[in-house]
Amino acid sequence: MEYVYTAMLIHKAGGKIDEATVTKVLEAAGVKPDSARVKALVAAFDGVDVEKVIKDASVMQVAAPTAGQAEEKKEAKPEVKKEEEKKSQEQAAAGLGALFG
Repeated sequence: MEYVYTAMLIHKAGGKIDEATVTKVLEAAGVKPDSARVKALVAAFDGVDVEKVIKDASVMQVAAPTAGQAEEKKEAKPEVKKEEEKKSQEQAAAGLGALFG
């Protein structure tokens, strides 16, 4: 995760996300850089419009359900299970009745 944070920090500071800069920032933060991970990070950010990605991510968060909506969904699930259990019990009882009937 620190690698992504590093790239975001470099971007925010107006720097170029390249291997040398990422390595320097990681070392300054006390992290021993893994050259393979640094290369993968730089390759992943190559050609990416970071501002657009941040903007799109912000829009997605707005569309997330509110706490009230999440509570409603949680409350609805147990009711469904109770109805299913009731039907299962009725079906089981009907099956037992056939054995003795």
